[in-house]
Amino acid sequence: MTTNLPKIKARSKKRLGRGYGKGGHTVGRGQKGQKSRGGVNILFEGVKMKKSLIKRLPLRRGKGKFKSNKKPIIVKLDLLNLLPASSTVDLKLLIENKIVDRKDAEIFGVKILGDGELKKKLIIQLPISNSAARRVEKAGGKIMLANQKSMTKVQIDKENLE
Repeated sequence: MTTNLPKIKARSKKRLGRGYGKGGHTVGRGQKGQKSRGGVNILFEGVKMKKSLIKRLPLRRGKGKFKSNKKPIIVKLDLLNLLPASSTVDLKLLIENKIVDRKDAEIFGVKILGDGELKKKLIIQLPISNSAARRVEKAGGKIMLANQKSMTKVQIDKENLE
């Protein structure tokens, strides 16, 4: 038998509820009480009513009151100067040039705002503010999305496929 076995540094997780010999009975929860029975709400904070988390959150009405407010990632016109001239600006190009993060862009979307000056001709296929659109056209570029405020993601995808 070999004596040169590797040392195990991390202990494996205790498998609870597998009989009395294997950490059974109370299963590491102690005896009796609310916590041992698994009925404590995540938001429960005891008697602290004045400074409780629920009291500090804004009271919102309606169906989507627990959803976070998803606003698009803002890209300033100055950053578009980093892109090659006469290129088509879309999500893929912004991700490749590391202007936006892929995960965040897919979740929140991207919108171009008119901060700074644009010095290159670009074709833009992303939602864009009116002031930014004017500056892009002034630099000799084009905007491919018409009336982007009323467009949904599905409509934008359909346009890109055509």
